Amino acid sequence: MQFSMPNLRHLRVFMEVAKYRSISKAAPQVFLSQPAITQAIGKLESLLETDLFERHSNGMFPTPSGEVWRNRVGRCMDYLERGIRAALKSSQAQTGSPAQLLPLLTTTQLRALIAVTESHSFSVASRNLELSQSSLHRAGRELESLLGITLFEKTRSGIVPTRAAEILSRAAKLGFSEIEQGFYEISALQFREVGKIVMGSMPLARTSILPDVINRFSEAHPDIGLNVVDAPYDDLLFHLRSGDLDLLIGALRFPPPADDIIQEELLSPPLAIVARKDHPLRKDSALSLEQLAQCSWVVPRSGTPTRAFFDTLFSDRGIATPTRLVETSSQILIRELLRGSDRLTLISTHQVEHELRQGILSVIPFSLSHTRRPIGITVRRDWQPTPTQSHFLEMLKEAALRYSDI
Repeated sequence: MQFSMPNLRHLRVFMEVAKYRSISKAAPQVFLSQPAITQAIGKLESLLETDLFERHSNGMFPTPSGEVWRNRVGRCMDYLERGIRAALKSSQAQTGSPAQLLPLLTTTQLRALIAVTESHSFSVASRNLELSQSSLHRAGRELESLLGITLFEKTRSGIVPTRAAEILSRAAKLGFSEIEQGFYEISALQFREVGKIVMGSMPLARTSILPDVINRFSEAHPDIGLNVVDAPYDDLLFHLRSGDLDLLIGALRFPPPADDIIQEELLSPPLAIVARKDHPLRKDSALSLEQLAQCSWVVPRSGTPTRAFFDTLFSDRGIATPTRLVETSSQILIRELLRGSDRLTLISTHQVEHELRQGILSVIPFSLSHTRRPIGITVRRDWQPTPTQSHFLEMLKEAALRYSDI
């Protein structure tokens, strides 16, 4: 079932009716007639395919689905209000209070803002939204006029969003994500399991706990889509904080790189030095760091935790860091480089357990028990998972316990 972001005015109407438990009392708050309010509630109920209110002689009371929707819409409005406040502050605008401006915003304006901010182009954004460029330009001008701030600036290289645009766009994405979460939760209440989990995956999780959990989760929830995104950590973190991803799975960072995220450790396997199966050093039980420093290596790029372990492995002992390096995060390339040469790599055995089991690669006998790599889950601090997403998290934790016992 395809979800379409509803009209923000309809969401505000819903919140006022839920607050006052009355269409007549909500009418003056939203400056709409009672028939218009009835129509707005009807459109939301049609979208969600469920009743949001129980009509009684003493008022209108949210159904269980209505309570879920009320929670999610409230969280959406909080994101938008905070986004307006931060955008105005960044531009030092004196247009009005966020609470006064929020009811004036439209879904079309915010969708246009997000699309242009991400693409840096009105033409690309118009294709992505399937709207005319004139409609996008009009929505952008209306939003700028409403807030009294500049959202886009023209440069030789194209359209550049201002800091205010980036702030408000991120808030809108997070707010829209809450509405989509509410849709998924209400669908589950109606025994219509729809939705998706979008996760960022890093190397340490891809070949260990994640495949097993995905297979078992899909058996239990065959209609839930799973979207696994592979990218550098900084990119994944940006998209997590912007609401594009629900969670990250992989190596944790210490200290945490942002205040608005939470990290939870699942397991902490040590690193190992790995090479081809018949490497000359495979049976050398008296290896020294000086010997290892003379070898060629395949290592991750600078700025990653494993690369930091690699560099300090030598520098902490006053030994020059090896210089004959190939830098890559591709596990396939690492495997093939090791198979065809005497290169070494520093990696968790969880990542290459299949290659070790099949005898393609082997562990070089050098103790690295002090180099444990915390693997875990990273989420937004204020993220509220759906029950289905919570089940996925529980399965990850159960799988991590099993791997820790191996």
